[in-house]
Amino acid sequence: MSWDYPAPYILPLCAKPADIDEFDHVNNAVYVHWMEECAWQHSIDLGLGFAEYQALDRGMAVLRHEIDYLLSAYEGEQLEMATWIAHSDQRIRMDRYFQLRRVADGATLLRAKTTFVCIELSSGRPKRMPPAFVEGYGAVMLPPA
Repeated sequence: MSWDYPAPYILPLCAKPADIDEFDHVNNAVYVHWMEECAWQHSIDLGLGFAEYQALDRGMAVLRHEIDYLLSAYEGEQLEMATWIAHSDQRIRMDRYFQLRRVADGATLLRAKTTFVCIELSSGRPKRMPPAFVEGYGAVMLPPA
Protein backbone atom coordinates (compact mmCIF):
# COMPACT_ATOMS: atom_id res chain seq x y z
CA MET A 1 0.00 0.00 0.00
CA SER A 2 1.45 3.37 -0.93
CA TRP A 3 1.21 6.36 1.39
CA ASP A 4 1.34 10.11 0.84
CA TYR A 5 4.70 10.32 2.65
CA PRO A 6 7.46 7.84 3.46
CA ALA A 7 7.87 5.87 6.70
CA PRO A 8 4.47 6.34 8.37
CA TYR A 9 3.50 5.08 11.78
CA ILE A 10 0.51 2.79 11.00
CA LEU A 11 -2.35 1.85 13.30
CA PRO A 12 -4.54 -1.06 12.07
CA LEU A 13 -8.27 -0.49 12.64
CA CYS A 14 -11.57 -2.26 12.03
CA ALA A 15 -14.91 -0.45 11.78
CA LYS A 16 -17.08 -1.87 14.58
CA PRO A 17 -20.89 -1.75 14.93
CA ALA A 18 -20.58 0.99 17.59
CA ASP A 19 -18.72 3.18 15.04
CA ILE A 20 -21.66 3.20 12.61
CA ASP A 21 -24.20 6.03 12.53
CA GLU A 22 -27.69 6.45 11.09
CA PHE A 23 -26.25 6.80 7.59
CA ASP A 24 -24.84 3.25 7.89
CA HIS A 25 -21.22 4.35 7.74
CA VAL A 26 -18.54 5.27 10.25
CA ASN A 27 -19.49 8.47 12.06
CA ASN A 28 -17.21 11.46 11.46
CA ALA A 29 -16.42 11.77 15.19
CA VAL A 30 -15.00 8.23 15.13
CA TYR A 31 -12.38 9.31 12.62
CA VAL A 32 -11.22 11.99 15.09
CA HIS A 33 -11.02 9.35 17.83
CA TRP A 34 -8.94 7.14 15.52
CA MET A 35 -6.61 10.07 14.78
CA GLU A 36 -6.15 10.62 18.52
CA GLU A 37 -5.49 6.92 19.11
CA CYS A 38 -2.98 6.80 16.27
CA ALA A 39 -1.16 9.91 17.51
CA TRP A 40 -0.96 8.52 21.05
CA GLN A 41 0.29 5.12 19.92
CA HIS A 42 2.93 6.82 17.79
CA SER A 43 3.99 9.00 20.73
CA ILE A 44 4.21 5.95 23.00
CA ASP A 45 6.30 4.19 20.34
CA LEU A 46 8.65 7.20 20.44
CA GLY A 47 8.96 6.90 24.23
CA LEU A 48 6.67 9.87 24.89
CA GLY A 49 3.61 8.39 26.58
CA PHE A 50 1.52 10.06 29.27
CA ALA A 51 3.86 8.93 32.07
CA GLU A 52 6.70 10.79 30.34
CA TYR A 53 4.41 13.80 29.80
CA GLN A 54 3.63 13.83 33.54
CA ALA A 55 7.29 13.49 34.53
CA LEU A 56 8.18 16.43 32.26
CA ASP A 57 5.05 18.45 33.22
CA ARG A 58 4.49 18.97 29.50
CA GLY A 59 2.04 17.68 26.93
CA MET A 60 0.99 18.25 23.35
CA ALA A 61 -2.59 19.56 23.18
CA VAL A 62 -4.71 19.93 20.04
CA LEU A 63 -5.05 23.48 18.75
CA ARG A 64 -6.68 22.73 15.39
CA HIS A 65 -7.89 19.86 13.22
CA GLU A 66 -8.22 20.14 9.43
CA ILE A 67 -9.97 17.07 8.06
CA ASP A 68 -10.94 16.09 4.54
CA TYR A 69 -13.46 13.24 4.62
CA LEU A 70 -13.02 11.71 1.16
CA LEU A 71 -14.88 8.38 1.28
CA SER A 72 -16.99 6.49 3.79
CA ALA A 73 -15.92 3.48 5.84
CA TYR A 74 -18.41 0.71 6.62
CA GLU A 75 -18.87 -1.88 9.33
CA GLY A 76 -16.34 -4.69 9.26
CA GLU A 77 -13.88 -2.95 6.95
CA GLN A 78 -10.19 -3.33 7.74
CA LEU A 79 -8.50 0.08 7.76
CA GLU A 80 -5.10 1.59 8.43
CA MET A 81 -4.51 5.04 9.89
CA ALA A 82 -1.07 6.47 9.15
CA THR A 83 0.55 9.46 10.79
CA TRP A 84 3.67 11.56 10.35
CA ILE A 85 5.21 14.45 12.25
CA ALA A 86 5.09 16.99 9.45
CA HIS A 87 6.57 20.11 11.03
CA SER A 88 7.76 21.40 14.36
CA ASP A 89 9.03 24.82 15.33
CA GLN A 90 10.77 22.93 18.19
CA ARG A 91 9.41 25.51 20.61
CA ILE A 92 5.61 25.46 20.94
CA ARG A 93 3.90 24.07 17.81
CA MET A 94 3.94 20.78 15.96
CA ASP A 95 1.89 19.51 13.00
CA ARG A 96 0.88 15.91 12.36
CA TYR A 97 -0.50 14.59 9.09
CA PHE A 98 -2.91 11.65 8.94
CA GLN A 99 -4.11 9.40 6.13
CA LEU A 100 -6.76 6.70 6.49
CA ARG A 101 -6.85 3.93 3.89
CA ARG A 102 -9.11 0.94 3.32
CA VAL A 103 -7.00 -2.23 3.17
CA ALA A 104 -9.19 -4.06 0.61
CA ASP A 105 -8.71 -1.57 -2.23
CA GLY A 106 -6.11 0.92 -0.95
CA ALA A 107 -8.57 3.82 -1.25
CA THR A 108 -7.80 6.88 0.86
CA LEU A 109 -10.81 7.74 3.02
CA LEU A 110 -9.40 10.67 4.96
CA ARG A 111 -6.54 13.13 4.97
CA ALA A 112 -6.01 15.41 7.94
CA LYS A 113 -3.64 17.76 9.66
CA THR A 114 -3.61 18.44 13.40
CA THR A 115 -1.71 21.31 14.94
CA PHE A 116 -0.59 20.75 18.52
CA VAL A 117 0.78 23.18 21.07
CA CYS A 118 3.05 22.26 23.94
CA ILE A 119 1.50 23.01 27.32
CA GLU A 120 2.61 22.82 30.91
CA LEU A 121 0.32 20.17 32.40
CA SER A 122 0.25 21.77 35.85
CA SER A 123 -1.01 25.12 34.55
CA GLY A 124 -2.52 24.36 31.13
CA ARG A 125 -0.51 27.25 29.68
CA PRO A 126 1.64 27.09 26.56
CA LYS A 127 5.27 26.31 27.39
CA ARG A 128 8.39 25.55 25.41
CA MET A 129 8.93 21.92 24.40
CA PRO A 130 11.39 20.07 26.61
CA PRO A 131 14.46 18.56 24.90
CA ALA A 132 12.84 15.09 25.04
CA PHE A 133 10.00 16.35 22.80
CA VAL A 134 12.36 18.11 20.38
CA GLU A 135 14.51 14.98 20.11
CA GLY A 136 11.73 12.35 20.09
CA TYR A 137 9.31 14.03 17.72
CA GLY A 138 12.10 15.62 15.70
CA ALA A 139 13.74 12.26 15.02
CA VAL A 140 10.80 11.20 12.84
CA MET A 141 9.86 14.56 11.31
CA LEU A 142 9.35 14.65 7.56
CA PRO A 143 12.17 16.38 5.70
CA PRO A 144 11.32 19.83 4.33
CA ALA A 145 9.69 19.73 0.90
